[in-house]
Amino acid sequence: MLIEMQEALQFAFMQNAFKAGMLVSLAAGIIGAYVVITRTVFISGGGAHAAYGGIGIGYYFGGNPVIGAMIFAVLAALGMGVVQKKTHQRSDTLIGVMWAVGMALGIILIDMTEGYKADLMSYLFGSILAVPDSDITMMLALNVTILLTVTLFYKELLAIAFDETFAQTRSLPVLALYLGLLMLIALTVVMMMRVVGLIMVIALLTIPAAISGMFVYELRRMMALAVVLAMTFTFTGLWLSYFYNLTSGATIIMVAGTAYVLSLGLRSLLRLRGRHQHAVQLQH
Repeated sequence: MLIEMQEALQFAFMQNAFKAGMLVSLAAGIIGAYVVITRTVFISGGGAHAAYGGIGIGYYFGGNPVIGAMIFAVLAALGMGVVQKKTHQRSDTLIGVMWAVGMALGIILIDMTEGYKADLMSYLFGSILAVPDSDITMMLALNVTILLTVTLFYKELLAIAFDETFAQTRSLPVLALYLGLLMLIALTVVMMMRVVGLIMVIALLTIPAAISGMFVYELRRMMALAVVLAMTFTFTGLWLSYFYNLTSGATIIMVAGTAYVLSLGLRSLLRLRGRHQHAVQLQH
């Protein structure tokens, strides 16, 4: 298998797939940690599906569907964030509306677009083996943006992630920071759609961070472990899909989901072991 792996890496599409997997995993680990901590999983999912409207706009006006998805996802995230904070509406209602409207708009505009849309399904279900050089460059730029933002505003984002009330008492711009975080989530979601697709993007965004949160509690360590896990899931799923001729996005998510179930079991065993040791110490 090692020889086959080396042969596969000679192909340009496999090289691009590994580059995309590494860049997406880096973003997923960092931003996914914030998503899990702030419990904005469903907002992220709503933004992901609303981004389909941007894909439809890109097709309809003859532009780049990825750029359209970015703009639409960011606007949807900002809209959900502002309405949620200002009007105190139920977030699940907002997510449902944006989710449905975005998907419907995208479908209608694509139906109205003349010509054959060859790569349409790749946006829904991912196609890491077909990521072009232009998308790699875009992913790299987004990762640099994410790293710079998180580095510069780490303490502020940490404050609003764990205690918004405390952040307000320190005179931090809570709303602006929250909307900025939602923008980063939206951009990360669009970046990830080329790997696992909009349908399954929320799983890769949250599963690595959720697993790391079971075993580490400091945010930086949680991010680092989540990045490693995301890369492991992505590369394992990529190899499995390549050798067994499976859909790459779905295979990556199945690997991640299996790891999550095993992690739940491992955490339960560790807790039982800890309770047993504590009971033995009390007896002595």
